[in-house]
Amino acid sequence: MNSDPTIELLCELIRRPSVTPDDAGCQELLIARLEAAGFDCESMPFSDVTNLWARRGCDSPVLCFAGHTDVVPPGAADAWESDPFEAEIRNGNLYGRGAADMKSSLAAMIVAIERFVAASPDHRGSMALLITSDEEGVARNGTLKVIETLSQRGETIDWCVIGEPSSHRSLADVVRIGRRGSLSVDLTIKGVQGHVAYPDQVDNPIRRFAPVLAELHNTVWDSGNDDFPPTSFQVVDLHSSGGTANVTPQELHASFNLRYSTEWNHQDLQAEVVRILDRADIDYELAWHLSGEPFLTKPGALIEAVENAVRKQTGSTPELSTGGGTSDGRFIAPSGAQVVELGPVNASIHKVNEHVKVADVPRLAIMYRQIMENLL
Repeated sequence: MNSDPTIELLCELIRRPSVTPDDAGCQELLIARLEAAGFDCESMPFSDVTNLWARRGCDSPVLCFAGHTDVVPPGAADAWESDPFEAEIRNGNLYGRGAADMKSSLAAMIVAIERFVAASPDHRGSMALLITSDEEGVARNGTLKVIETLSQRGETIDWCVIGEPSSHRSLADVVRIGRRGSLSVDLTIKGVQGHVAYPDQVDNPIRRFAPVLAELHNTVWDSGNDDFPPTSFQVVDLHSSGGTANVTPQELHASFNLRYSTEWNHQDLQAEVVRILDRADIDYELAWHLSGEPFLTKPGALIEAVENAVRKQTGSTPELSTGGGTSDGRFIAPSGAQVVELGPVNASIHKVNEHVKVADVPRLAIMYRQIMENLL
């Protein structure tokens, strides 16, 4: 098993310390393999981000596999049981930063593509890969810019499989078919600083904001729908200080996030937040950050192909979910592509001693190849 080509490639990728946005040579490794398989590989650098668009074929439909080479920082090296950038196999698991998120998926994609092309060199349509080194970061010069570039020159993607670690307890038990939207807000409440002993001479922004915060928390934004849970509101930062115990603060700063379903778009959600704030007697300023609108892939050829591939390998039909955070699917789906996410178990992602089951990586490659065979 340790000499399986997917494991060998995964180890090579982990040994490249590609902390966002540094690709650390990962895409060069992938390009060499893809060009040997007949792909036209185009590097698309934007600022300090390295992107790859690789395509084999000129016709439709286009089946694209997407992912990222960048990883989050490993944290304290002495907290790891082995070097986070030296892949190590112990007790049936392969350890290293990016093992699960998501270099195992990249290795499985490449090996699956090589095997599929060798067996079906005259496949219909086109195969493509979209790889970025900016998924774990601000994600402004990665997949978003590649999709914009493709759109400008009239290239489209019909089906997209993203290798994000979607699985929960066992490989392919969950397939993501959509994601909630994410809207973040930075709020400043202005007041008048002064001595706490003279409340008639101050305007405490904490007192002003308290009932507003309660209303935001108690608002039922929606009840969700058949595909999405209800919209959630979470405060992630709240601070205000006059600098000492007997001074009321001049300002209060709050940051919160709304994860929302297809019951909303970001413009309407912003308007609802503004309505709540305007009903209160406060002087405020807002700054918005939209990470992405919600997207959903409806039943069709792509979901059918993925379910079939999973059943053949595991004997079970996967749960179709829209849970979790955001992914680069938020940039690909608006172009009109059907998008799903299928990858390894996510229990250890972004953690110390990140790992993936060794046996799962070649199995994932088999599923990816089956998807290609089902669609092309």
